[in-house]
Amino acid sequence: MSDVEGHVLHGLLEETSGDIVIRLDRQGFIIHASANIAELGLDTSAALLLPHITDLAERDHAAFLGEHVGAVLAGRVQTGWAEFPVIACANRDTCREAQCQRWYALSLRPMSDSTGTPDGALCLMRSVQRLRSLEGELHNRAVTDPLTGLANRQAFCASLRRHLARGGGQMVAVFAVDGMRALLLRYGQRTADEVLWGFAKFLETMALPGHEVAQLDGERFGVLLPEMTSRGAREWAEDVVTTFAGLTAPASAKAPQLTASAGLARVECTVDWTLREAELGLVLARAGGGRQVAVAGYRRAA
Repeated sequence: MSDVEGHVLHGLLEETSGDIVIRLDRQGFIIHASANIAELGLDTSAALLLPHITDLAERDHAAFLGEHVGAVLAGRVQTGWAEFPVIACANRDTCREAQCQRWYALSLRPMSDSTGTPDGALCLMRSVQRLRSLEGELHNRAVTDPLTGLANRQAFCASLRRHLARGGGQMVAVFAVDGMRALLLRYGQRTADEVLWGFAKFLETMALPGHEVAQLDGERFGVLLPEMTSRGAREWAEDVVTTFAGLTAPASAKAPQLTASAGLARVECTVDWTLREAELGLVLARAGGGRQVAVAGYRRAA
């Protein structure tokens, strides 16, 4: 293909697809790129030295991109697309802003001259930022409770499994607002949702650095308490229960008195065992009248 034909092809691809067309030499340096590479904050026409293809990648992904491109240039053809993040702004060497990072996919095809000697590669770079954003959004929805915005049971159990894999031993608390079913029957779903949302935000406020808060189901909340002794976990949980009761004191005789209870357990054996022990403690606390913190087989009023 002549230079004229090559430039025409680049222009057609750029106009019809939005892909960035790049021509590499045998060492992976960019000897030509379509004009829309300027979207990445790179002006190859003004560069005194030819930029290398790995200069496009975010620093932590440059080695991965270099290996992929090197394999193609060496004749070990890599099929498919290689995805990597790009810092798309003029200050690409120093910028660490999240909004400047965009994901692209790169496809390469090796080229040879008229004698069959390897002569670099032709590349297409295609934005996959929207796809990555959608994947992230779907993941967040899969592990987040839609009402409270907290992690859901699936995410909480996954965290417990990770801690168990490292030996376990941490404390976990399961909280619930007392009398939620009666409140639902008397005031309706909207009020019940508002109470659950408010308690979720309260738990987030009371949580210490390193605590993991999640909504386990429509009524119960879990809090993982790493680096806390059983005594420290009990004192913290009792403080949560007491503070919540004080903040929700009824303004009138007709308003409901909201209280909460909690069960404590140690992360051990299995995820199901751990949660069952904590939930059994919660049952004991609520059976004693609520506003209590209990461990299966032992309980004490807050």
